Amino acid sequence: MALHFLVEDAGDIPVGGEVVLTGAEAHHAAAVRRVRVGEEVTVGDGRGVRLSGAVEEAAPARVTVRVTARTVTEPPRPRLVLVQALAKGDRDELAVQAATELGVDEIVPWQAARSVSRWDTAKAAKGVARWSAIVREAAKQAHRLWVPEVTSPVTTRQLAARAAQSRMLILEPTAEAALSDLDLTAGDGDLVLVVGPEGGIAPEELTALTAAGATLVRLGETVLRTSTAGPAALAVASVRLGRW
Repeated sequence: MALHFLVEDAGDIPVGGEVVLTGAEAHHAAAVRRVRVGEEVTVGDGRGVRLSGAVEEAAPARVTVRVTARTVTEPPRPRLVLVQALAKGDRDELAVQAATELGVDEIVPWQAARSVSRWDTAKAAKGVARWSAIVREAAKQAHRLWVPEVTSPVTTRQLAARAAQSRMLILEPTAEAALSDLDLTAGDGDLVLVVGPEGGIAPEELTALTAAGATLVRLGETVLRTSTAGPAALAVASVRLGRW
């Protein structure tokens, strides 16, 4: 399979045109992946456009590709949203990376009551930037045409407000309903999957979210870590929605 790269301004480049990689992306292509003149690659803009072409110039500061084919893909519907509670260590980052590879469309950091990791204002900006970088690299590795958005962190109150406007499913090991048994094609709007932190979602948070319209669901008979629950749920949802 051809190597895949991302640029910000590929959307208007026609067949026969030239797409240029610069900066870190050019260095990654030429110095790390060692692309060569004549090699076939693909370049996307992260918003549905994929350009295929052959490398005409390969230098660490600049890689040029002559476009031979162009495809445009609409974003999938419904959108799959992962609300990932902040977790200690790199567990939330592992979840973000795997979720991107598995097809998530939006990632929402959640400052849950039991989150060991806490993001103040300054740390929140750095955290979102870090998650966004992880998402970009994972999307590139997976050859995704749409790069997921990472939003600003939300509180439980903000999450409850979203529950009233979308179909929200909270992953809770004690829930009676299994995710695999639900008809995920029913209803309009986003499908929002909520994953709690290491200690689970606090009872008062479950009460607030279900009162706002969220539904508790379980994945199976075992309890998954916060780093694996979201990706597992996304895999189930992808099958149920016909994405896979």
